[in-house]
Amino acid sequence: MKIAFHGGVGTVTGSMYLVRTNRKSILLDCGLYQGKRQEAYERNQKLPFGVRRLDAVVLSHAHIDHSGNLPNLVKQGFAGPIYTTNATESLCESMLPDSGRIHEYDVEYVNRQRSKRGQPPVAPLYTEDDALRTLGRFVGVGYGQTVRVARGIRVTLFDAGHILGSAMVLLESVEEGKTVRLLFSGDLGQPDLPIVRDPTPMPPADVLMLESTYGDTLHPPIEDIQRDLARVVNDVAVREGRIIIPAFAVGRTQEIVYDLHQLTHAGLIPEIPIYVDSPLAVNVTEAFRTHPDYYDRETQAFIAESGERDPFGFYRLRYIRSVEESKALNDAPNPMIIISASGMAEAGRVQHHLLHAIEDPRNAVLIAGWQAPYTLGRRIADREERVRIFGESYALRAEVHTFYGYSAHADRDDLLAWAAVGADVVQTAFVVHGDPEPAKSLAQGLTKLGYRRVVVPGRGDKVEV
Repeated sequence: MKIAFHGGVGTVTGSMYLVRTNRKSILLDCGLYQGKRQEAYERNQKLPFGVRRLDAVVLSHAHIDHSGNLPNLVKQGFAGPIYTTNATESLCESMLPDSGRIHEYDVEYVNRQRSKRGQPPVAPLYTEDDALRTLGRFVGVGYGQTVRVARGIRVTLFDAGHILGSAMVLLESVEEGKTVRLLFSGDLGQPDLPIVRDPTPMPPADVLMLESTYGDTLHPPIEDIQRDLARVVNDVAVREGRIIIPAFAVGRTQEIVYDLHQLTHAGLIPEIPIYVDSPLAVNVTEAFRTHPDYYDRETQAFIAESGERDPFGFYRLRYIRSVEESKALNDAPNPMIIISASGMAEAGRVQHHLLHAIEDPRNAVLIAGWQAPYTLGRRIADREERVRIFGESYALRAEVHTFYGYSAHADRDDLLAWAAVGADVVQTAFVVHGDPEPAKSLAQGLTKLGYRRVVVPGRGDKVEV
């Protein structure tokens, strides 16, 4: 078995791993690399392997850094199946076409600028139509169900507890009478997260590929996050301000809505208007509603206790679809809470809400997760004195609160506790999906657990196991 690490190494974005065994090629994830515009376009466009030689893709979950380059893969000639969970398939039905529309919109802007400079136009990485064609290649698989994805290769998906439908992937290859078990963790969730179940215990494996997003970090307890959220809401409500929350449409938005629902139901925050202003988040929340079988026991218990069937809808919450309704929020009376995409404030309606709120000290911006370098969200999280929105400079006078505990990723202790059972069995562990320092730190932790061989691969590395 040979593994080529084409993305999701040295960084937390662009997950993409090629497994070659039994003369078959299986791609684990096909995510978008997210970074500086030109570099990202070139890396995403130039796939580093023969697309038409791929036999199948196995997708761990719906987040764009794992799924977002699938339409480009299909556009370039991939015609095989894409195996994933049924819930991930449902989420991608909204997310991938939305991503295609964004690429088309971005290229329209870029080409206007290129035209002014006398430069030829460029094509989008892929279009909405490319994304719709990609959805036809999906094959839904249940947790614990073993499927044959190619000759001599079986795959079983287990609950990773990260977002709705997220999976760890166990790939078993039988070659010359010998079975090799490769386990790809996908993105592991932290235990006791709301809505989704905890990660499945680590199944036996000979080779482990383990994510390391928070490989050197510990999260605060979930109870502390809810307490701090209530404090911020109460403080801003007293001074009649508004809270702007840039949040990813998948997972993060639903978690925040769920917590606000619980706090409102318990009388711990005032009954102020709450808006989710993101068409994608609205569609994604519908996918969450259609898969209640994926909810954890705590969410099921809250639904039963509160008497409300929908954990993502209550009388103070309103979902916004139209542009007109979104614009009207700028003149609506305070206090209020606006949750809007994107999670790193790099695009979408949240930028308009930030523009109207960021210079008023009565307001607050709540950063609810890791922010990539160079993004507007990162600059706000770093509390820079001035930030640029739509090319204009604004003073950052609003309060800034960072809630990194909202991360859907396991922290260092969670990762090591999950991986501990594999120390005596795993022959080689690869630490992936992390910036250099977290990956190095987690690799040291695995070594202390007793793992015999731990490797932090670089982009483009090819290893035989």
